[in-house]
Amino acid sequence: MAQPEEHARQTIDQLLGAAGWQVCDPQDAHITAHRGVAIREFPLRKGHGFADYLLYVDGMAAGVIEAKKEGATLSGVEIQSGKYTQGYQVFGDKLNAIIEELNEALAA
Repeated sequence: MAQPEEHARQTIDQLLGAAGWQVCDPQDAHITAHRGVAIREFPLRKGHGFADYLLYVDGMAAGVIEAKKEGATLSGVEIQSGKYTQGYQVFGDKLNAIIEELNEALAA
């Protein structure tokens, strides 16, 4: 039986696919092959772990999805999202702004 986090990822994969996103693992990623690409378990800079999903739109980093089991609260996600911006080297400032906007929207 799948763990709660694995079940959440399976659900997220299905929802992203149904919405037209190409969902893939890092070794299979081609960020310009589709308009929207969601890369699972995206490796960040050493010491920062992985982003559950890094989203690309038209070849540019556009956001992250943090997979949580159903019913989990979102408290503490802002700390984890800060870790993503520190660990992602290429679009750090732009990604930071997007994550902050997402955090504000989630808090509203």
